[in-house]
Formats: sequence, structure tokens, C-alpha cells
Amino acid sequence: MSQGPILIFDKSALQAMNPDEANWLDNFFLTNITPIFYIETLADLEKAVHAGRTPEEIVGNLAVKTPDMQSSPAIHHSKLLGTDLYGLETVVMDGRILRAGGRVVTLDGKSGVFFEKTKEEEALYRWQEHEFLDLERQIAKVWRRELSNVDYEETYRFFQKWFLIGKPKTLVEAKVLAEALIDGSPQAASLVFGLNLVGVPNAAQQQVVDRWQSVGKPPLRQFAPYFRYVYLVDLFFNLAIAADLISRDRSSNKIDLAYVYYLPFCQVFTSSNKLHERVVPLFLRQNQTFVKGQELKTDLRKLDEHYSALPEEVKASGLHKFADCPPEDTAFLVTRLWDTHLPAWRALKAQKKEPDQSKHKDLIAELDRIEHEAQSSDPSARISAEEMQYVTLIRNVMRKKGKWNRFGPDVK
Repeated sequence: MSQGPILIFDKSALQAMNPDEANWLDNFFLTNITPIFYIETLADLEKAVHAGRTPEEIVGNLAVKTPDMQSSPAIHHSKLLGTDLYGLETVVMDGRILRAGGRVVTLDGKSGVFFEKTKEEEALYRWQEHEFLDLERQIAKVWRRELSNVDYEETYRFFQKWFLIGKPKTLVEAKVLAEALIDGSPQAASLVFGLNLVGVPNAAQQQVVDRWQSVGKPPLRQFAPYFRYVYLVDLFFNLAIAADLISRDRSSNKIDLAYVYYLPFCQVFTSSNKLHERVVPLFLRQNQTFVKGQELKTDLRKLDEHYSALPEEVKASGLHKFADCPPEDTAFLVTRLWDTHLPAWRALKAQKKEPDQSKHKDLIAELDRIEHEAQSSDPSARISAEEMQYVTLIRNVMRKKGKWNRFGPDVK
């Protein structure tokens, strides 16, 4: 059985959920957690809070709600830009999660990929216990200070000069203009401007230009598709600011927009942020869905009520026994999202067989051998999905989230 559609959430969506609702988010979706979410969460250590709660409590409570069982930290978009621009590897933009840090290992002649816990996953585990490094506190201070100093006035004046035939009147028009400027301008000039706009260091720009020339000066959408996408997002944002379609008075707008850099790496995006509600649908592929945070929260609450009505002995068996897929009733939004993005799940459920319990010990022993005995390949080694015979991930998973014991007594 599949583990659910790939979903990206922003901080506003998760903040609105209680731990019981967050439990079902983690249970029914594979979540791709963006770097901006970690930074925004950490930055709350420096945020003024009310009602007697400490910043440590605020961050700790959010860390508890953060998916830990079916989640992966996303690769920072700047690293993906480098990979794309230097032609190191194809940046796949079809909705799958790109996870960093795996090493190719071999055991008994079989090759696979082994993923250690990432620094982000280790940090969340500490934050749940209200433990923060001094460095993290300093990062929070710098983040808050930089956010308070954001000024869009120069951007506003500069990009107003680009409206030779009038300002865009809608965000759709702003995106159309941005695409026309990127793809319709001489590609050499467009490339250099884009490199500056997305923040590629000057020292690296000539290397990128040389590579573009060496491969025949193709259109940017062909040369570096992910770079062209981020370039489009940034140019659109600046044009929308200059056209008074996005406020220049809200300093956090650029931060909110950074979530859009990761939109190619999910099937579902959810947020309660007003800017996301207006902008994200403009950048969705046809096979992606935007869900308002409140709508998802409401449905997760309905799911919680649905499963809470089960007999106690059923609930005690663990989520993997009684909730490895959502209810078949399409009155649930989560069920409809599974139908849209995983259309084969119902047929797979009908064919599902009870696992052979006698093989569990053998499987655990095999996983232990992979962790401790598998031989690592050269750090630069790569392996294709077709060659992969196993993937192993090490992660910290909470045994209980909200009121739910996630695993039955038979699971160590």
C-alpha cells in the first residue's frame, strides 16, 4: 500500500492543527519539509509571545506536531540551483521528493542507499524537548533582525521601469509578463540577469555562461529548467510588487514566496497564508492540488472523530493495522486527494494480504546488517532507481502523537 500523496505544508498550516490532527497528516501523506519551515520555526525563539507561554514552548509544541514518520527534509533550493546550472545532475521536477545525504552501500552483492538522520531531523527531536543550541538561538536572532530590515522600495522603483506598455492588472498578467521577458529576451542577457536575480555569486556566473555556450546556447527552459523556474518565481514577485499587486509593506512576503521554490517537489501544497492562496495556484502543474490549510485541518479533525469511534482493542493495534489508508468514503477530503494522486490505492487495498509475521525478525536482522555491515561506496557514487535493491532510512519517530499510540504493543 502506498504511503500517501507527497505534500508540502507551510508553517501557518501546521500551526493551526492540534497534535491529533497532525498525527493524521503524518499518517496519510509523505511530507516534504522545506528548509524555510525549519528556519521559520526556529525564528520563533525570538518572537514576542503572549498568554504566558515561552518561546521555547511555542517552538517545542510546533516541533511535536511536525511530521516525523513519513517525512523527508527537502534539499535547499540553492543546492538544486547549483546542480542544475552546472549540469551535475538532472533536477527532476515531477512531484517526487529529492532527499539529500544518502550513501550507496553494498551488502551480499546487493546495492542500495542508506540515509542517516539529517541535521534537521536531529534538531526537531531536540526541539520537541525544548533543547536548543546556542548557534540556533543566534540564527533566530539574525533571522528576526534581517526580516525587520527588509525594504522593497528599491525593487518597486527599479521594476516599474519594465512596464513599457502598462502595468499588469492581475497576478496572472504579471506571471505572463515574467515568462515573456525570460523566454522572449535574448537568452544570453536573460541568463545573466537571472543569475543575478536568484543570487548566484559573480565568481560562478562566468562558469555557467561558459557551459551554456558550450552546449549550443539553448533556451533557458531547456538548459536549466529548475533555474528557469526559480528565476520565473523571483521575477514574477518583483513585477507584482512594482505593479502594486503584492504589498511592499509586508516584510515577510519574500519569505512566504520561498515556499514556492519547492512546489515542483510535491503533489499537494497546503497553506493558510493569504499570499500562498493567491500565488501558488499560478505555478501548479495540472497534476498538483492546492488545499487551504483550514480545509485540510477540518478534514483531519473529521478523520480523528472517525477513528476515535473505533473499539479500543482496534485502536490499540497501531495505526499501521487500522489506518494504513484513508476511509473509502469520498466525503473525506484526504480520500479524494488519494483518489486524485494515487488512483490505484483502492485496487491495491483489495489485493492486500496480511504480512507474514514469521518474517519480521528476519527483516529486522537484515536492516541491522545493512546499518552496521554494509560497505560504503565512494562518496561521489550514484545509483539509479532501477539499480537500487533497497533503501534504508534512520529516523527518530515519536511513539505517541496527541492521544494516539501510533504503534501496537508488538512493535518495539
